[in-house]
Amino acid sequence: MKFIDEVTIEVFAGKGGDGCASFRREKFIPKGGPDGGDGGRGGSVIAIADEGLNTLVDYRFTRHHKARNGEQGRGSDCYGKGADNIYLRMPVGTLIYDADTDELLFDLTRPDQQFVLAKGGQGGLGNIHFKSSTNRAPRQFTRGEPGEERRLRLELKLLADVGLLGMPNAGKSTFIRSVSAARPKVADYPFTTLHPNLGVVRVDHDKSFVIADIPGLIEGAAEGAGLGHQFLRHLARTGLLLHIVDLAPYDEGVDPVAEAQAIVEELRKYDEGLYQKPRWLVLNKLDRIPEEERAERIQDFLTRFDWHGPWFSISAIKGEGCDKLVYAIMDMLLEQRKQAAEQPAEAEKPVE
Repeated sequence: MKFIDEVTIEVFAGKGGDGCASFRREKFIPKGGPDGGDGGRGGSVIAIADEGLNTLVDYRFTRHHKARNGEQGRGSDCYGKGADNIYLRMPVGTLIYDADTDELLFDLTRPDQQFVLAKGGQGGLGNIHFKSSTNRAPRQFTRGEPGEERRLRLELKLLADVGLLGMPNAGKSTFIRSVSAARPKVADYPFTTLHPNLGVVRVDHDKSFVIADIPGLIEGAAEGAGLGHQFLRHLARTGLLLHIVDLAPYDEGVDPVAEAQAIVEELRKYDEGLYQKPRWLVLNKLDRIPEEERAERIQDFLTRFDWHGPWFSISAIKGEGCDKLVYAIMDMLLEQRKQAAEQPAEAEKPVE
């Protein structure tokens, strides 16, 4: 399935049915009085978060979504039937923007969460509402209200706990295959990953986290070069970034330190908030370095890169060092979740 993470759609709620001006007319009942019913409510268009979806591809070619109008009122006190709402199922993590003002309307962060995209119009009033002691035969009624219309921009940000950063071919896809059941395409050429991949890493029967493999960055990505810049937004929700570095590139002329510095600079240019997120260094492809040279190669990298944060050395293709890294990630995420649970919950924007 093609990965689609940003689309623009138009939604049209249904118009309310008109009220009815009618009078009761039965044999032996003269001047029966008004009996016109109200019109029915127009259908609303409602977004609902579905954890079974992971892409907005359903809206790639279906851009217009229109609910039905409410029925008109009728005589004999018959009210028009309200139209059914229509529900648009979207992935958890979808941001809903007004396409004209760019205002964020809602953020679908939990399964089954709902938000009214366009509210259906109220039905009009029948003439039974206008009866009074001085107006025994009212002919007034009201029209149904029009339904709301909106142009919306949907943007998907994957709900992952851990995001992988790194140059193309740094070994991100191999790492996610090694620690989870995800099976992204892997090869020995750059730009293997063309869209984000999600993997669930299960540490214990009740402990797990979601990891996102983001397409590789290249120098100039913040200005639009390459593929990775299109998907950097997916790292915004993560609690931890893993900066994976190819410590033994096939091209001997490539300097891993220079590549790592370029990634950090692109991250800073793209989003300062993303740059400030907790970030760990993961030195990959130890299997391509003789054991007696590993310590020296690692120390040389750390010194020249001027890195003083947490770091791990692994061989993703052989799984060497991956368990230690996974358990450290789980411990950190559990601490983050504990701190989040202790903070007072923010009031959620009510569903309209």
